[in-house]
Amino acid sequence: MIDTLEEIANEDVELTKKISDPAVISDQESWKKMMKKQSELEPIVTKYREYKKTQRDFEEAKELAKDPEMKDLAEEEMLEAKEKLPKLENELKVLLIPKDPDDDKNVICEIRAGAGGEEAALFAGTLFRMYSMYCDRKHWKIEVLNENVTELGGYKEISFMIKGKGAYSRLKFESGVHRVQRVPETEASGRIHTSTASVSVLPEVGDVEININPADIKMEVFRSSGAGGQHINKTSSAVRLIHIPTGMVAECQTERSQFQNRDYAMKLLQSRLYEKEKRERDSKIENARRSQIGNAERSEKIRTYNYPQGRITDHRIGLSIYKMDNFLNGDLDEMIDNLTAADTAEKLKGESE
Repeated sequence: MIDTLEEIANEDVELTKKISDPAVISDQESWKKMMKKQSELEPIVTKYREYKKTQRDFEEAKELAKDPEMKDLAEEEMLEAKEKLPKLENELKVLLIPKDPDDDKNVICEIRAGAGGEEAALFAGTLFRMYSMYCDRKHWKIEVLNENVTELGGYKEISFMIKGKGAYSRLKFESGVHRVQRVPETEASGRIHTSTASVSVLPEVGDVEININPADIKMEVFRSSGAGGQHINKTSSAVRLIHIPTGMVAECQTERSQFQNRDYAMKLLQSRLYEKEKRERDSKIENARRSQIGNAERSEKIRTYNYPQGRITDHRIGLSIYKMDNFLNGDLDEMIDNLTAADTAEKLKGESE
């Protein structure tokens, strides 16, 4: 680990020299790449400097302890440094874990009603509201791409883009089946029902990252549908894209312009194909020990929302939170922090094996 850290520290020194070189500055594209790289290295280099300083403090205190008059103070400093070093080592191990290249990307999120009929659609609406409120807390922007609204105001399905730095890093563990146990608004007898909705979180990708042959795309246009009345669009502005090799379908009907709808549908299709390729690649590389948290299948039940008990349980890490109202109002950080910590621990375990 120390050899790796020394290489990173040397790379940081070289980058510092280069980014102040007028010849490099004149090539803005290269300069920006170097600045980005240095900003990625900075947390590791800063922590490594702290680690080396603590090591020096320990050695200096050890020498000072040979002086009888300074022994007590020196031993106190030695103990403090000795306790600090293992913590710094662990923090450095975490920082050295390869970062997910998608972490800083915007997100395309899809929520679909599962088992439970109208109640499942209402639960899908509850989840959309929850994520919307979380985005408000983070000052992220939401754009609805496609929605299929039910008469009672739920969603058979809804796709939306979340724009904000680090959105994917915070929401990537939300993919999977969410289960709700509650008395439905549609149920008069007061019986508790179980319904589900599936959530898919995809990183937004560009043309460079996923190349789609235009000949492989079939485009269909249709009239936007809604709950009726003023929601009905009289022009065929909605767009459906079909990727012929995989059969994947992406729709968008929220914009008035057919061009905008096609653009959003293409973004959605690109993200789905990118996720498919990424899963296949990860499966080949880490088939033996891939993290269950970071790679939850869409069909896997990941979380239960139990209304009578006011409990939200994430089944991957066995964590229960008894703050239903706060959670549904977008207070997700406690759950997300624990999922991130568990994923990091899993990766550290994999690195040590």
